[in-house]
Amino acid sequence: MKKLLFICGLLLNSHIVASPKTVKISGHTVEYELRGSGDYTILLEAGGSAGMDDWNPIYEPLTKHAKVLRYSRLGNGNSTPVKKNYSSEEYAFEAKQLLDALNIEQKVVYISHSYGAYIARVFTATYPDKVSALMLIEPASEHDVTIMRSINLEVAEKEIAEVKLDDLKNGMSNQYLDFWAKRPLPNYPEIPDIPVTVIASIKRYKEPPLLFLLMKHEKNGGSYTKRGLNPFLRAKQY
Repeated sequence: MKKLLFICGLLLNSHIVASPKTVKISGHTVEYELRGSGDYTILLEAGGSAGMDDWNPIYEPLTKHAKVLRYSRLGNGNSTPVKKNYSSEEYAFEAKQLLDALNIEQKVVYISHSYGAYIARVFTATYPDKVSALMLIEPASEHDVTIMRSINLEVAEKEIAEVKLDDLKNGMSNQYLDFWAKRPLPNYPEIPDIPVTVIASIKRYKEPPLLFLLMKHEKNGGSYTKRGLNPFLRAKQY
């Protein structure tokens, strides 16, 4: 396990050409790639509207140490294009269907990025017997809106409204309409006592152009990131 976490942390810059296959999920075509061998099975969940190619920098190295499954969610990559208000619960269910379709019965090490980390949390809470460990890379948080409003209410409302309009226009709900608007805020008590690794960066901005970026701004020392994660993390923190 330590070897897997170390390789993911490197985020290597080598790139590969994907050779995906497809499988039918609920009547739709989902592209995926499953390669490698080892004691662990890794499931990769990309962020936002990204497809499976988002994992190119680390996919090949990971396959030398484990069986690694990456895929493009419906509406992303080369999977069936769909336009609807999708929820993380639907995405999580389709991830389970993918595992079932590929006859993957072993618990997975679920590595996820940004919005994908939200799907991973929902998946693990819903199907706790399917996950042996979680890695959340720059995880999106249901608490983002609350934190933004606490920084500057007027500016926050303007930025949130713009995101909401973008969601409605694009049809793929993965921000405001899905998890930013959910109340009460969840803390996932259904997630079992498994290893959870969170990677969250602190970035430099001369003048952060958005409150969403200010939450990650270096001068805040990551305090806003911690505020978003604390309700979820129940184990020892470092």
